[in-house]
Amino acid sequence: MIHFERVTKQYSHDHEALKDVTFHLPKREMAFLTGHSGAGKSTLLKLLLLAERPSEGEIIVNNIPFKRVMRSQIPYIRRNMGVIFQNVKLLNEVTVYDNVALPLVIGGYRRREINRQVRSALDKVGLLDKEKMYPLTLSGGEQQRVGIARAIVGKPPLLLADEPTGNLDPGLSSEIMSLLEELNQMGMTMLIATHDLALIGRLKHRILTLHKGRMLSTGVRFTDDGKA
Repeated sequence: MIHFERVTKQYSHDHEALKDVTFHLPKREMAFLTGHSGAGKSTLLKLLLLAERPSEGEIIVNNIPFKRVMRSQIPYIRRNMGVIFQNVKLLNEVTVYDNVALPLVIGGYRRREINRQVRSALDKVGLLDKEKMYPLTLSGGEQQRVGIARAIVGKPPLLLADEPTGNLDPGLSSEIMSLLEELNQMGMTMLIATHDLALIGRLKHRILTLHKGRMLSTGVRFTDDGKA
């Protein structure tokens, strides 16, 4: 699903955000991306979203070599990715339903299909009964769930998350991570950037560790029975 081959991202002659990074994330796998502040996590996600281009190396996502992708094709590539942010970035002036529907409206889906997929996404995150409410009336955990519903409403094969539990307390963080695990079990590939080592240390998924732009470890993949 995701292939990085000797990827370097250099912003200036003396600042390399990523250096010679190589890793492979297979389809349907869930992995965590960790590292200190400034380690390169956000840069790596920006490369996956085609918001940045590598200075060197090759990136292939879902069998698409990114070096061949033209600027005009980027919106179509991104339709196959769901993105969750630490700051959920919901539109407070419209309902939960309309927030989740937004990617489908932009994509030109028909009203009947939008209705079906929005309610399916809200049902998956346990908020079907909140569709007519406004984001500011929801708890922090519920707002993050709306963000997840919006990210998965188009049924993307790949989900990227940047500190999805960064603003939540430990209980809500565990709740959101359990929800992401459930979505992964439905077949969605996931790469989640996080600094919450205590939380992810209890979960049996690969941990990719960045340090000063270099990939120190690509982790161990666990089987369903918990064995490495």
